Amino acid sequence: MIWLPVKAVVGRELSKLFRQRARLISSMVRPMIWLLVIGSGVGSMLHDSQQDGYLTFLVPGVLAMTLLFASLLSALTLVYDKEFGVMRMMLIAPIAHYWIVLSKLIAATLTAMVQAVLLLLILLLLQLVSFEIALNLLLPALLTAMCCAAIGGLIAVWSKSIDNFAVIMNFFIFPVFFLSGALYPVNQLPEFLRYVVVVNPFSYGVDLLKHAVPNVSTDFSVVTDVAVLVIFSVIAIMIACWRFSRESVHEPLFHRVTNKRG
Repeated sequence: MIWLPVKAVVGRELSKLFRQRARLISSMVRPMIWLLVIGSGVGSMLHDSQQDGYLTFLVPGVLAMTLLFASLLSALTLVYDKEFGVMRMMLIAPIAHYWIVLSKLIAATLTAMVQAVLLLLILLLLQLVSFEIALNLLLPALLTAMCCAAIGGLIAVWSKSIDNFAVIMNFFIFPVFFLSGALYPVNQLPEFLRYVVVVNPFSYGVDLLKHAVPNVSTDFSVVTDVAVLVIFSVIAIMIACWRFSRESVHEPLFHRVTNKRG
C-alpha cells in the first residue's frame, strides 16, 4: 500500500513535466549554448586537431549540467508545495513523512533522466555521440541524477520559502558546477581548487560520465566514482528524511491555517 502514495507523487511530478512542453524544450537551450556556442568559441582558440576533442570533452559536462539543474529545480517542488498548501494534504496522509521526501527525490531523478535522454537524442542527431556511447552514458547519468536530487533535497528541507531556496541554490550551484571538471580538466586547476573538486560529490558524477566517452581524460577510477555517488546520496537522503520528519519543521504550516481561521 505504501507504493500507492509514492506512485501518486511521482506520477504527479512527471505529468507536470510532460504537460509543460516549453519547459522541456527550454531545458535543452542551456546545454546546447554551452556545447555549440561556448564550446566552439573556446575550441577556436585551440589547434585544429584539438577542436573536435574539446567538443567531445564537453559532452559529459553538458549532460551533467542538465542533470544538475533539472534535479535541483525538481526538488524545488518540496518548497513550492509548502508555499501553496499542497504539503499540508500530504502530511495528513497515513504514511511516514520520509516517504514524501523519497517520492519527491525519485521524481526529481526521473525528471532529470527524461531531460538527459532528450539531450542525448539531440546529440545523436548532431552526430556528436554514437548510439553506443549514448547507451553507455545512461547508467552513469542515473547515478549522477540521484546524487543531484539528493543535493536538491538537502537544500529544500532547510528552505523555508521559494525565495530562500533560490538564494541558496544560486549560491551553491555555480561552485558545484564550475569546480567539477565539467568544462575543463581538473589537473589544470590551481592546487587549492583541486581540493574543492575532491570534496565536491558532483565531480564524481561528471567523472563517471567521462568514463563512458572514449578518449576523454578522467580524474578518478570508476569504482571511486560509483562509491562516492552512492554513499553520498544515501547519507544525504537519510539526512533530508530525518529533517523533514521532525514535527517542528511542519508546525508553521498548520499554525498558518489556524491563524487564518482565527
